[in-house]
Amino acid sequence: MKSLVCWSGGKDSALALHETRRRGDGDVVGLLTTLSAEFDRVSMHGVRRELLEMQATALGLPVEKVLLPTPPPDAPCPVSIPRPTHGFTVFATNGSYEEKMLEAFRRGRDQVVEAIVSGDIFLEDLRAYREQLLAEAGLQGVFPLWKRHTRELMQDFIGSGFRAIVVCVDSKKLDSSWAGRFLDEAFLRDLPSGVDPCGENGEFHTFVFDGPGFRNPVPFLVGETVSREPFWFCDLKETFSACSGRPGQVRGEPAQLRGAAQRPV
Repeated sequence: MKSLVCWSGGKDSALALHETRRRGDGDVVGLLTTLSAEFDRVSMHGVRRELLEMQATALGLPVEKVLLPTPPPDAPCPVSIPRPTHGFTVFATNGSYEEKMLEAFRRGRDQVVEAIVSGDIFLEDLRAYREQLLAEAGLQGVFPLWKRHTRELMQDFIGSGFRAIVVCVDSKKLDSSWAGRFLDEAFLRDLPSGVDPCGENGEFHTFVFDGPGFRNPVPFLVGETVSREPFWFCDLKETFSACSGRPGQVRGEPAQLRGAAQRPV
């Protein structure tokens, strides 16, 4: 069964891809990512298109990009779908989101894709919403992380050798110091009570730059942390080897680089 992975570039989608491949649940033939048409950044995570494309290259998979229009400020939008754009985040009205996603699903189906893999863990309404859209497009939904304990998932993520950095935090749940932190055991220990270890309730979002399935680490620069209410964003920028013009290698350990703006990670 050929499938596409709903890809945010973060830990849950990376784990969903890894689990699908590990269990042999079909043939993953590509990634599917939503971006802001206006700002050219990944939905909610605020990651630049260039870094998304470098991720896909490192994973050896093509990425299908779904460009979402910026809605008017007063446009209604359900909680489960991202809200209006403020520079880094990407949002869409319910109608435009569904239209663009159904178009992408049907393109995949026309190319013999049979299923869409999602990294949802326990949000029942979100899974039901996805399955409704997929059924309309004639596709199946695959949820390899469904009902897994989120702390165990995070421990598996770290223990498997994945490396990721926090790129977005909800300011109502975490302060700005969490943006730019690396996902490691210290991160898990320090999380306040009430914050899901996987950020399943939207507390934080991440960018995975290395781990199982990656041919090479994705190089990037850590930029400034900025406020776009109600979120804090750690801006990441692409970097290339000065001598070869090819992507450089990740240098240093996370603990040495935490908060090191404009330094290669």
